[in-house]
Amino acid sequence: MFFNKLILKAFVRVLLHLLFWCGVLLFFTKFFSAKNENFNDTLLFSLFIMPITIATTYVSAYKLIPDYLITKRYLQFVLYSLYTLIISGYVIMLSVFFSLIYLANFQYEAMNPVTRNIFIITSGVYLVVILVSAFKLLQLNLKHTEKTKKLENKILETQLKLKEQELQYLKMQIHPHFLFNTLNTMYGFALKKADETPEMILKLSNLLDYLLYQVDKPFVLLTEEIHHIEDYIALENLRFNDTLDVNFNCDNIPETTKIAPMLLLPFVENSFKHGRLKAGKLSIHIELKVEGNQIVFSIENTSSKIENTKDGIGLQNIQKRLDLLYKNQYHLTILNSDDLFKVRLTLKTN
Repeated sequence: MFFNKLILKAFVRVLLHLLFWCGVLLFFTKFFSAKNENFNDTLLFSLFIMPITIATTYVSAYKLIPDYLITKRYLQFVLYSLYTLIISGYVIMLSVFFSLIYLANFQYEAMNPVTRNIFIITSGVYLVVILVSAFKLLQLNLKHTEKTKKLENKILETQLKLKEQELQYLKMQIHPHFLFNTLNTMYGFALKKADETPEMILKLSNLLDYLLYQVDKPFVLLTEEIHHIEDYIALENLRFNDTLDVNFNCDNIPETTKIAPMLLLPFVENSFKHGRLKAGKLSIHIELKVEGNQIVFSIENTSSKIENTKDGIGLQNIQKRLDLLYKNQYHLTILNSDDLFKVRLTLKTN
């Protein structure tokens, strides 16, 4: 079946070439028939010119252009084109000479006036060569453009797959890190047999649902992220009791605004994990607002510079996720002073 298709394709190609050269022969016959009513003589003269026209055209279209011009070997292209021009010009002269012998019996006056003009003859031959070469060059450029586009698409697909794999890897790192801290809190309450334990389990269940099922979505509603931040803060409030002072401001958040899941929550978790008590309290201040097409998130907590929180796995992962999901669409600043740790994140939502 495949072999038959190849034969058919080759046959169609040969047929198209034959039809084209028949058309060129008719063109030459018409072109050289000026001031000569003898159609047969003009046709025979055109047949004398056809071999050199065909040979020069194929050399240009299938050798000079693809092997030298397209590959940017310009010096060889110019040199071999010059050779082709000289040789073809010489053979055109021979064709005219033999036509003089065969058609006019060495009687120069008996020749068609047009066929005596070597400039007109060479112009007709090279006109065909130039037109075919230009078509071949256009065809090769289109093929090259198509190949380049396919290659670019493959590269983009590969990059996208790599980014997806890296993103999944980062999410896998975030999950155990986040859960470990939350379960530690649960463990402490279980040891105390505290009455708040059922409430903590319910809130942790909501967080687990978010971690296991919602986090695989590319985007979630910002209100969902806020809801789970509030659940997390409620869990930590139960753990810290009177030693925690949290202020979370997030008024007038549009219901349609979306964000990548688990993007803001690790910042909050980081504040609890690395925050330090000052005057007997861990103070955390969180602000979240939407300004036009931007989400502005800021969080600050009392801390100590003994531990460099910039090197924590949570913040590193968030920075990498921002680079993958919001490249050139976010601005993150982290300030770690002697007694205060601040993070400010600005995201473009579209």
